[in-house]
Amino acid sequence: MTNGWIDIKNTDMMLIMGGNPAENHPCGFKWAIEAKIHRNAKTIVVDPRLTRTAANADLYLQIRAGSDIAFLGGMINYAIANNRIAHDYLVNYTNAAFIIKEGFKLPDDGLYSGFDPERQVYDKATWNYEEGGDLGGKPVAGSPPLAQKVAANSTTPAPPPLLPPKTAYDLSLQHPRCVFQLLKKQYSRYTPEMVERITGIPKDQFLKAADLFTSVRKDGDMKKVATIIYAVGWTQHSFGTQIIRTAAMLQLMMGNIGRAGGGVNALRGHSNIQGATDMAGIFDNLPGYLKVPNPGDTDLATYLKRITPTASKPDPWDSMNYYSNTPKFAVSLLKAMYGPAATKENDFAFHYLPKIDRNYSWVNIWNDMYEGKVKGLFAFGMNGVMIGPDSLKNIEALKKADWLVVCEIYPDETSEFWRAPGISADEQKKINTTVYRLPGAGFAEKDGSFTNSARWLQWKQIAVPPPGDARLDQDILAAIFLKVRELYQKDGGKFPDPVLNATFAYTTPYTPSLAEIAKEVNGKALVDLTDPKTNQTIKAGQQLPGFAWLKDDGTTSCGNWIYSGSWTEAGGMIQRRGTEDPSGLGIYPNWAWSWPANRRVLYNRASCDPNGKPWDPSRRQVWWDEAKQSWVGNDVPDFKPDSAPKDHMGPFIMNPEGVGRLFVPLGAMADGPFPEFYEPMESPIANLLHPNQSNNPVVKKYKTDMDKYGTVEQGFNVICTTYRLTEHYHYWTKNNPMNVQLVPEPFVEVPLELANQLGVQGGEKVIVTSARSHYIAKAMVTRRIRPMKIDGKEMFQIGIPIHWGFRGIAEDEGKTAKTLTNQLTPTVIDPNAFTPEFKGFLVNIKKV
Repeated sequence: MTNGWIDIKNTDMMLIMGGNPAENHPCGFKWAIEAKIHRNAKTIVVDPRLTRTAANADLYLQIRAGSDIAFLGGMINYAIANNRIAHDYLVNYTNAAFIIKEGFKLPDDGLYSGFDPERQVYDKATWNYEEGGDLGGKPVAGSPPLAQKVAANSTTPAPPPLLPPKTAYDLSLQHPRCVFQLLKKQYSRYTPEMVERITGIPKDQFLKAADLFTSVRKDGDMKKVATIIYAVGWTQHSFGTQIIRTAAMLQLMMGNIGRAGGGVNALRGHSNIQGATDMAGIFDNLPGYLKVPNPGDTDLATYLKRITPTASKPDPWDSMNYYSNTPKFAVSLLKAMYGPAATKENDFAFHYLPKIDRNYSWVNIWNDMYEGKVKGLFAFGMNGVMIGPDSLKNIEALKKADWLVVCEIYPDETSEFWRAPGISADEQKKINTTVYRLPGAGFAEKDGSFTNSARWLQWKQIAVPPPGDARLDQDILAAIFLKVRELYQKDGGKFPDPVLNATFAYTTPYTPSLAEIAKEVNGKALVDLTDPKTNQTIKAGQQLPGFAWLKDDGTTSCGNWIYSGSWTEAGGMIQRRGTEDPSGLGIYPNWAWSWPANRRVLYNRASCDPNGKPWDPSRRQVWWDEAKQSWVGNDVPDFKPDSAPKDHMGPFIMNPEGVGRLFVPLGAMADGPFPEFYEPMESPIANLLHPNQSNNPVVKKYKTDMDKYGTVEQGFNVICTTYRLTEHYHYWTKNNPMNVQLVPEPFVEVPLELANQLGVQGGEKVIVTSARSHYIAKAMVTRRIRPMKIDGKEMFQIGIPIHWGFRGIAEDEGKTAKTLTNQLTPTVIDPNAFTPEFKGFLVNIKKV
């Protein structure tokens, strides 16, 4: 979340898409209700189903699953056409005025400039800014490429293109290659008529939604503010990242980022998903979202040069470019990981880090296991068989593994994959995978911290001890690590140094305290440090007050720079429970701790106009204090404290440009600098914008014998999406009698009109079939999903909850088929975040 849960109460307008907070985040949804009650905030809900969230909306629109970019692109087109944009914000706080290089092509045919059809990747050299100065009112001209061309006889590859230090710009926004004009042209194709044909939303209903959402900028009003709220209904597509990008662009154009009641707010699906990604629970990041090394990073200097951006901006403007501090973050991380073994002489043990040479994302791990490349798997709190996609492929992959270690609180489908329906006793005997089942601790059986959707780190206490032989997760991991280290100490190995030299100096190594680990993550001084501005001194061994103290010379250690400040010499900031809220905005600065720097709303400099005065004085967050010559406020300013408004420093301090990116240059996005609408991999129609390029061109199909993709011609003519229920928590609560009593068995949500065509009544069983497998459950015949007209043709959507499998309470033994929802889903992933396409695939449905 750019903002936070409580901040939703400050909004005037909510667009909720790709999420169902009333049912999936019921405690957080109260803040949306607060906004409706106390601010008369309006709510627009766009969803394939009439959910309980939609039932609370002022306007509900049913959309075809997977067509979100068409809807949002239409909103952008409407906002521009009706001048419902924040002009001063757009010019000063985004890259709308930046000029793009000559040779860049928009995807009228479905492809941006630079596409390589054989490799299915883009050469992004033209996705860059023009170098130069103010081109307002000047003749249009190109510039030579920044990167030097390699001589014909040279074997050295050309260096990757870089952002120019001084970008060409046109503050009038009239230059044909400025970002704003390109954006305007890009989305001019997303007319209300086209939106209706693609999404199934009638034109009059779309226009009603567009008018309502953009009304916060009617007649140039800058006081009102709108928020966009989403969840995995956006991320779980082969273009999910670009859906979120489109929302961010709409919010930037309307001046809603950085403001109380605004932002783009992701609702995380678990209590600590945010913390998992913060701490590098994904393969291509180190803690704090530092990039992982690759084989080309021959030394620390090369690595740091590659991952540390340099400023790229109009010459008169200023950019804080805070990621220029990346060397401080990276070296401090290496010191936290390897302690005394990390010295300046050995590049601070940089070579101990693995160099990632391929994509190790979720679906690829399982695909590699199926192909025999991955021989073993540790599964801690991850039920890979149920998660899918294509659960049967994951089961077959586990059959080929040598070993599997599962740490869980219940036996699950992954730890008992060999018992899946359809596997005979004779086949079970042929499975040679050794399975180790380790009983772990539930959330209430251990202390530690959760990082919620709002980026709050909140400490929790142990409620009850783990039962029986169950052990704390960190104890299990510590035992495995220490025993592996003993083996390296005893027997040696090919490269034992990273294991032997890893820091593990906890008071009780086999039962490490999570409080000690939290302190290690925060960071400490390794020598006495003094701030020359304030003369404050941090003694060697003391906790650091925040990441501003980090150094790149090995004198500080920090396990995650964005968490620095969370556990200081004053104690655990994450343990605080202060309920003071002087501003009334729901900031609660003394409740827990929010990264970064206890800041509650990111980019909050943008809540003020270019002169440093709040757009809305009644909801002021930060402001420029002329007397103090400093930024002050109710929230922690997300800005250089002494940068006066006259300096024109951009409020988006993490970007090299200092401004928000409507156009994403170079390699930040794999599939385009602007989002373009593509059909899901399995789609009922060709792409109406460019029929010859229906799908995302850089998304690749997997090619094993189990990877099958359905078409309408094969009989898969119904769109299917998956979702969660309030009464169940993913795959665990089917072991809890109270949850099972609430919703005891699986079902398929079927539109009444489709049920009538099939001759199915509520409670009768149906079989849903995809190109991969089938799913059997009772039909819940409903009016919450209506037939839709997609390009003039009637089409149906169905919905299936994800919770049930072949493990859990057996009170309904013999009554359910024990099939898994994700037996149906395709192995397709987003090319940026690598999330599977669980939403919007094709099926066939029949009465059993």
